[in-house]
This record gives sequence, C-alpha cells and structure tokens, in this order.
Amino acid sequence: MSVWEKSSTARVVPAARPRKLAKVPFVELADGRLQGVVSSGSDIGRVYVSSVAAGSYAYACSTNNNRPCGGARGSFCNHIRALVGEAVLQYGAERVGRYLKVEAGDGEPDAHSLTSAMTSTRPGSDDTSAAAQVFSRFLRHLAYLELPATTDPLPEMQWFPTAGFPTTGAVAA
Repeated sequence: MSVWEKSSTARVVPAARPRKLAKVPFVELADGRLQGVVSSGSDIGRVYVSSVAAGSYAYACSTNNNRPCGGARGSFCNHIRALVGEAVLQYGAERVGRYLKVEAGDGEPDAHSLTSAMTSTRPGSDDTSAAAQVFSRFLRHLAYLELPATTDPLPEMQWFPTAGFPTTGAVAA
C-alpha cells in the first residue's frame, strides 16, 4: 500500500477487473444510484448520462445536452445495460448488487443476471435531474487527465485532514 493510501481518509478500492474506457468512460455508485457516462455508438461527439436508482431500479438516460435517449422507452436501453456491465467490471457483481439492492437469484451474480433481475420488476423511468451533476463530475475527472504526472498533493484536494483535527485553540462563534 502506498503512503498516500495509508494516510488517506478516503478508502481506496481497487477495480475488480480492468476495463476499457472507450464505451463507458465514467461509472460510479453514488447518491443512491448507479450512474455514469456512456459513449454514443453512432456519434463520436455525443455521450449519454445514464442511471439506475437503488431499490426501485428507476432508470434515466439522456444525452449530455439533456435530450432523451430514444432507446429508454419502457425498459433499460443499451446505454444502461453497458453501464451495468462496466460497473460489474469496476466494482464486482456482488458489490453492485448490494448497492442497488438486487436479488440476482441462485448462482454467482453477473451483469446479465443483475440486469435481468432489475428489468423483471418492470421499473419506471426516472427524471434526468441528476444528469447535469453526473456529467459535471465526469468533466472534472477528465480535467485531471490533463495535469502532468506528479506525486505532489493537489491544492484543491487539501481540504482532507491529514492527521486529525487540532485539540487546542479557540473556535469562532
């Protein structure tokens, strides 16, 4: 474990398996949803922001400029299916299933069994209000790729405490 991982207040979880970032460049389990950004298969300049809510499996899929996905009418579209598949690669099927509260049935869970279990409940569509926040986080992650490689701390991440809080001193009221 590196020094950064030992001193970090955020838990670092390694990927379950390596994944290719071309189709689904951003996937996260956050805000009670599996959510992420999925590349369009037909237009290189278009991406979709897709999500599935934990428990209800309500789904949403829209383009980066808030146009609805044509395939997400009445069921999961291919973007959501790709998102689930990449989440399983990133986090592992058991963790994704636990987070989304999916009972995948007998046997070892995988992306297909999780998707089948969720779609069998006939989930409804969700609003796309979270899409802007998800896309904004994706763009923020892309900005880190443009930085030169370094082991120095990033000033914007310095709000994390390094060794705890001071025990003495006055607190402003």
